Amino acid sequence: MTIPLSILDVTPVPSGSNTSQALRNTVDLAQFADARGFTRYWLAEHHNSGGIASTTPEIMIAQIARETAHIRVGSGGVMLPNHSPLKVAESFRMLEALYPERVDLGIGRAPGTDMMTALALRRSEENLNADNFPEELGLLLAFANGTFPANHPFRTVMAYPNDVPLPPIWLLGSSGFSSQLSAELGMGFAFAHHINGTAAIPAMQLYRDKFEPSASFPKPHAILAVSIICADTDEEANDLALSVQYAFLRISTGRSGPLASPAEVKAAALTPVELMQMNGLKERHFVGSPATVSERLLPLIERTQADEVMVLTMVHDHAARKHSYDLVATMLDVQSVTLTLTH
Repeated sequence: MTIPLSILDVTPVPSGSNTSQALRNTVDLAQFADARGFTRYWLAEHHNSGGIASTTPEIMIAQIARETAHIRVGSGGVMLPNHSPLKVAESFRMLEALYPERVDLGIGRAPGTDMMTALALRRSEENLNADNFPEELGLLLAFANGTFPANHPFRTVMAYPNDVPLPPIWLLGSSGFSSQLSAELGMGFAFAHHINGTAAIPAMQLYRDKFEPSASFPKPHAILAVSIICADTDEEANDLALSVQYAFLRISTGRSGPLASPAEVKAAALTPVELMQMNGLKERHFVGSPATVSERLLPLIERTQADEVMVLTMVHDHAARKHSYDLVATMLDVQSVTLTLTH
């Protein structure tokens, strides 16, 4: 199978390392992906997590776009309820001005954190409890397109720079809500299989069924985002996957911390219930050799009719992480490219 392949990065902080090194790992992985022929490199937005350094995707987008040549760089995503739509419009127009036709604006509606941190971000109980994502998205589009009604209080407010367009908007989701909204508005759609695998097929089908063409997206484009840990053997991949399974377990129980190594996970005093939970979490991820991963992944790509695959790979060792992406790229027949970096 040949299909565009992209990367979703949360910039994990491995145990024994630090945030600065994790950020350098992200830049290194992006440069590898650029040369290896990947299509996009998206940065997530998470807050108050000791094991994740990706809090401000727009800053890392600028850095990675500068250090790469061709790959599209974007947010996966900006959590719009945490931010002013005007500020998002300004930030991403600025990125578009710096790196024309290389930036993507991926938008989500989850807080990307716990409720207390969300309150700190949104600054009031009213904003925390508001369920107004479509309205906030409408404000972002109005700032981008200058389409406020004549009687709107923001009609004289301009999102600068105003001589460049807002980058293409993609809605991120793990249910039918974002798939239908992105379809109705003629946007791209990225489904997070690693969050809700059972909804992938119906959500992506709904997106295609309801899609209305737009200037940015004359036809639907659905990205299937999956978690993959690939190695030369199933045994090695299963060992590497202990880190992400343990990370998901800690997140589900309100704990956070650096990404543990497989040896640290094995040495942890896990209860029988925790071991059972970790085993159940394994189903969220595609783990194994290329043959084992492809046996599960390729039928899902076919059933969802995905236009593109975006891979999240969280392993403790940076070299093993890059090797995993390389194996997946070979499996999906991605061709390496020769790069000429210009700024």
